[in-house]
Amino acid sequence: MTTAQILTHPGVFDAAQTLTLPPLPHTRPLLLIGHGSRDAQGRQNVLDFATAYQALDPSRPVIPCFLELTEPTIQDGVDRCVEAGYTDISALPVLLFAARHNKFDVTNELDRARQRHPQVTFHYGRHFGIAPEILELWRDRLTQLDTPAYNPHHIERQDTVLLFVGRGASDPDANGDVYKLARMVWEGSGYDTVETCFIGITHPRLEEGFRRARLYQPKRIIVLPYFLFTGVLMKKIQDIAAQQQELYPDTEVICLPEMGVHQQLLTIMRRREIETQTGAVAMNCEMCKFRLAAVESHGVSHGHDHSHGHDNGHHHHHGHNHEMPDPYAEPAQYHDRIWQVP
Repeated sequence: MTTAQILTHPGVFDAAQTLTLPPLPHTRPLLLIGHGSRDAQGRQNVLDFATAYQALDPSRPVIPCFLELTEPTIQDGVDRCVEAGYTDISALPVLLFAARHNKFDVTNELDRARQRHPQVTFHYGRHFGIAPEILELWRDRLTQLDTPAYNPHHIERQDTVLLFVGRGASDPDANGDVYKLARMVWEGSGYDTVETCFIGITHPRLEEGFRRARLYQPKRIIVLPYFLFTGVLMKKIQDIAAQQQELYPDTEVICLPEMGVHQQLLTIMRRREIETQTGAVAMNCEMCKFRLAAVESHGVSHGHDHSHGHDNGHHHHHGHNHEMPDPYAEPAQYHDRIWQVP
């Protein structure tokens, strides 16, 4: 029986490699805020990313911290900066898209830190988003899959379906960006088509993505998990890919790894850090459901300068130390609730 080809080693960037970054206007400390994971390897990936980024420029401290599930917390990171005497702090979410965590939860934590340390000015930057470097990263990975080492049966791209897997969010704007990026990766690639799906929260889920992909009767399905680092969900994707290969052995399944500590991501991070220092942070707020809810509730427009928490005064600490039921397990339930602010 054919076994799914699961690629699990994206590699770690070596700071000794040549990577020229533009200079920083200021030497203020940087909080790198990861989501957090119960998976020890996933947590370590974020710490490795921070270490690699720090090594490229030791002029200011790069302090990793996490929103939830593990430590150090955002408050721990802020306290570390304050203890060192800093009164200006840049903060960047190590997140791919702007969903609830970016727009709501991280900003809540920064609001809490601002109350605890009123003398400190926070400069909150934006997520990775859709960037040319990310497109280049994935195109390079896909080109590698054309080589005999990964494609011994010489299956043509026109006989291959790309299955793009996002994390899934309760924010329609973020989910829409996943579809946009999937289309941009596929455009001009030569693959038969691209199907977009998610591993959690929203729909279609990964199993449905496989079902749709098989409708094209491909000889090969390439699973592209759009994740920065490994973790519980990344490993779940790999498990489902292996199960699908066993169920449908006539169609070859290959699962790409997460992006990992890659120089393209470090390049984007530098650009995002400079944005926080020059006041050039630009967010897409027109379709933010938190903004729309605020407009409807208060009759005023939030400017979204990210000096507030999009929270209408409510703070959420998100310990999340226990398994939560999936509130959107059924597609009909999900679509009924998606535009309601949790």
